[in-house]
Amino acid sequence: MKSYKDLEVYVLAFQYAVEVHELTLKLPKYELYEQGSQLRRSSKSIKDNIVEGYGRRSYKQDFIKFLVYAHASLLECRSQLEMIELLYELEVKGLISKYDTLGAKLYSFKNYVEQHWKV
Repeated sequence: MKSYKDLEVYVLAFQYAVEVHELTLKLPKYELYEQGSQLRRSSKSIKDNIVEGYGRRSYKQDFIKFLVYAHASLLECRSQLEMIELLYELEVKGLISKYDTLGAKLYSFKNYVEQHWKV
């Protein structure tokens, strides 16, 4: 792999962050800078932590640490989506499902790095 852009978890995280950004624009105006901002930050944090970890891939434990951070941001994002679904009745089930799949892939990738990553 030549770049973090070759990582499936990054590609999906980036794609989903764009979807989340578009979704938050449908929130009531008063929520664009509250709930919407928090959701946008958590979704973008997933991809950013994957990138930062990849940038530190020469240090295996740092790479793993940032993959853990990415997974934590994913859980935060998922929680925010559930709140938006409840409060504003926006359709987010498909996006939640995508994040569940990404979470599993991210967890598997972290395990791969732990067991097989060569520095």
